[in-house]
Amino acid sequence: MTQAPEYVAYARMDELHELQNPRSDARGELNFILLSHVKELLFRAVTDDLDTARAGLGRDDVPDACLALARAVRTQRVLVACWESMNGMSADEFVAFRHVLGDASGVQSFAYRTLEFVMGNRPRDKVDATYVDGHPLLRAELAKPSLYDAALAHLARQGYAVPADCLEKTPAQQHELSAGVEGVWLEVYRDSTKHHAAHRLGEALLEVAYQFSHWRATHLLVVERMLGGKNGTGGSDGAPWLRAINEHRFFPELWTFRTQL
Repeated sequence: MTQAPEYVAYARMDELHELQNPRSDARGELNFILLSHVKELLFRAVTDDLDTARAGLGRDDVPDACLALARAVRTQRVLVACWESMNGMSADEFVAFRHVLGDASGVQSFAYRTLEFVMGNRPRDKVDATYVDGHPLLRAELAKPSLYDAALAHLARQGYAVPADCLEKTPAQQHELSAGVEGVWLEVYRDSTKHHAAHRLGEALLEVAYQFSHWRATHLLVVERMLGGKNGTGGSDGAPWLRAINEHRFFPELWTFRTQL
């Protein structure tokens, strides 16, 4: 038996290429599956870097945290480019195999949901569903403070007046917009020289949030191009649902304090 080349064996590439099994003869389905797999792996890569950043903030190591955040941003840009590749599929090409998806939908991705949980989007309904029948990785994530929780705890240890209720909530609780946290970021940005480390952290976090919103906005455009006003798979109402979540912003005070600056 011929031994697989080291690259193939190390990364188990032969197994990887056996995972794409289209259910139709439509030309676009293989590309759709391949890009779906790529996005899943990239979600994991971003999550890993954000977890590294969170650990750095737990040690009050802002340079290390910002380095990890910068790596995450680079991968997020690749995620956005995945939509551009999928956007090359015409509406009739997608319709030709859409029926084989059944109730399958990207909203069911545990890797995507884990990424949202890491960043702090932990709405009560999603948290409750995760505790009942969610993936083990999701349940494990909800036992940890989010990335933004870790950032606020770091700022509090540096002497910034982060409100106590933001620091004392349970990890599974979602952070809510806080005037007190707005005040902290306002203080930082009014004198970035004095608050250099906090300012650097704020900019790094905001870029991660910006890229996530960019990904969502591109997702919406691609869905509108492919589906128009049709309902989405998996029970969503398609573009209207995506349009609604496009209004959500991670790390909210990093967006809202600017009105007062």
